[in-house]
Amino acid sequence: MTALSLASSSLRRKSVRRVVAGGAAAAAVAAWWAFDSAPYPYAQHWLLDLPLPFLSLPRLDGMLQPRPGERILEIGPGTGLQSLHVAPQLGTDGRLDIVDIQQEMLDHVMRRAGENGIGTIVPTLADAHHLPFDDASFDAAYLVTALGEIPDPATTLSELRRVLKPTGRLVVGEFFDRHQIRPARLIGHAAEAGLHLEKLIGPPFSYYARLHPCATALPGQRLDAQQPVAAPSAG
Repeated sequence: MTALSLASSSLRRKSVRRVVAGGAAAAAVAAWWAFDSAPYPYAQHWLLDLPLPFLSLPRLDGMLQPRPGERILEIGPGTGLQSLHVAPQLGTDGRLDIVDIQQEMLDHVMRRAGENGIGTIVPTLADAHHLPFDDASFDAAYLVTALGEIPDPATTLSELRRVLKPTGRLVVGEFFDRHQIRPARLIGHAAEAGLHLEKLIGPPFSYYARLHPCATALPGQRLDAQQPVAAPSAG
């Protein structure tokens, strides 16, 4: 086979992979719309492992920046797509707490954690409006396609502000469905909760946002006018 033929064959394989990847993403979007409800029912839990555009695990790593020894909180872990990726990065001295309102979801994550030899995930059945943790307990927290499914996202953000350390960080990932929290609404709720936006990546229909506790704000105080806000990026 000539070099030209080899190059042509390689290009065809790459094109096929792009088409397949594009088809999988389109299928994920369609399925998300077709079965979307709040909270997401365990009966359709298999859909939660489908990749969503711009909400990849590497992008989550870049925004969350998990470190060995940290204690991190995840709200709405689903089937553990993010949990099983983040927990090992915390090392044996770290801990990932997962909170869900459905025991089936928590059980599913813990089964998968056991199968993968991950022993640093701690499940808690709770309502995200009333987190059963002490103030300033966590180095970081995150929610991926979960905040919009919570009836009162403003209350949940206030609770997350309370349980985060003053130097903590909160990552919110939202995808365009019937319950999505649009970026402008997120920023407004965050300001009321005493959180300010540091970074936003991805388009408005599928984005990650990183927030931090405001330096002197308490929940209910708006300090957004005094806080720097990074320009949205598609990176």
